Amino acid sequence: MMRVIDPNLACIPSNYSRLIARELDLQARDVADLLARTELSVDQFLREDTLLTPQQQLQILQNSLRLAKDQAFGLRLGRRLTSPTHGAMGFLVNSSPDLLTALRAFQAFLPIRMNLARLELVTSGNWLEVTCSFDTLVTEELLRVLSEIAVVIFFDSAEFIVGRPVEEVVSCFVHKEPAYIDRYADHIPGPIEFGADVLLLKIPLNVCKVPNASANHENYTMALQQCEAMLAQLHSDQRTCKYRVQKMMLSHPPGVLSEDEAAAALFICKRTLARRLKTEGTSFRQLRDDILSQQALGYLRDSTMSVEAMAELLNYHDSANFRRAFKRWFGVTPDEYRRQKIV
Repeated sequence: MMRVIDPNLACIPSNYSRLIARELDLQARDVADLLARTELSVDQFLREDTLLTPQQQLQILQNSLRLAKDQAFGLRLGRRLTSPTHGAMGFLVNSSPDLLTALRAFQAFLPIRMNLARLELVTSGNWLEVTCSFDTLVTEELLRVLSEIAVVIFFDSAEFIVGRPVEEVVSCFVHKEPAYIDRYADHIPGPIEFGADVLLLKIPLNVCKVPNASANHENYTMALQQCEAMLAQLHSDQRTCKYRVQKMMLSHPPGVLSEDEAAAALFICKRTLARRLKTEGTSFRQLRDDILSQQALGYLRDSTMSVEAMAELLNYHDSANFRRAFKRWFGVTPDEYRRQKIV
């Protein structure tokens, strides 16, 4: 069943669209052409914390095809969208113990990055079948481009995890064989089929279970906690001011976003932001403390890093300030909390 997506809900990070601009090699004066019919200003587009609606994202992609004048633009763009461009989700994927775990991470946390798409994983004999669908009506051209982007992203991540090109994977596309079929081999190493009923990847199970040489349990655990926190916020009331501020905070390095910056991103003044948050039973400082305190607890529970390293990760000027904040949150110092946990 197709999920209902609010085309007016801004939830897609704008960094993907800025990467489109870079792939097109646009100058600042040309960015307006990429934003045609989106109602976005260039200033909004260039801000790191701007979120796009699904409708805006699709319009930008449609505009990029016109500007690129290259039918194979989807393949090029997929190659540019490497794991680091996917934020915490990309970090989680790269830290996963194997490809199967990484695919489950993509499946679970796609909504926090690109709620237009979803994955389904089904085991069939010795194969894992991964179906990708797009939960909104798109043109045939956009479906082709979105499919190419998704498949190239998969092969980039799979090669990183398995340690080599995964030539055994079969890619099944819905669209017909394109005129630029010869360019597929530069991006997709395995067999390719066209005219399928659904966009499908068929992956041998033994490939899915190859250990990731770059796996890091500590990094995986921390990234998983951050993704889960972001997903929990996504499932809350997305129209509240509280939700939008929390999402901005989680998309920035810990503790960096200021109240002035958050208000500016919402196109309201700082006083209005404070009033709206108060109406919702919270404040900017409380939201920031809630996020920082939970991240601090995660570091203490799931890592052996020093308190000084935690303070630096959470962007405190020094460990003394972090210790004071932690005691204000939990009534004990980080060292006392860790000792209690061990006992």
